[in-house]
Amino acid sequence: MKFNGLIAKIAGMTVLPLAALAISGQAASADTLLTRDFQIFVNAECAEGNVTCNNVNYVGTNLHTGATLQLKGRTLHTTCADGVTPCRFLGYEFRNGDYSYTVTEAGRLIVRKGERTLLNQAGTWERDEMGTGQHD
Repeated sequence: MKFNGLIAKIAGMTVLPLAALAISGQAASADTLLTRDFQIFVNAECAEGNVTCNNVNYVGTNLHTGATLQLKGRTLHTTCADGVTPCRFLGYEFRNGDYSYTVTEAGRLIVRKGERTLLNQAGTWERDEMGTGQHD
């Protein structure tokens, strides 16, 4: 499969109107990861101060086709020495059938089908600590 076909297949699952990109809720933060081929909005809708969050929104837009994919997911963390307590924040994980989408704190978008990595792109974060969806 050609690379452009893979990108279209990954992000072309669901096309949403532009208004769907504005995610609302009581978020502690809303951030955007921009890679070569995708713009990913991530919005954690959990109370400020929560270490983990199982209510995270993902809206990914393919920059070449405009196709948009919307998913729900959770935060990812290392486990502390006690083997139970979540420690260092690693990023976010989202599922779509057999596909998993990992957005890392280091700024990578990783898409897998089972154990096979389909996409691994570096990007840069735009941070919005107020959760307004707007960036400086």
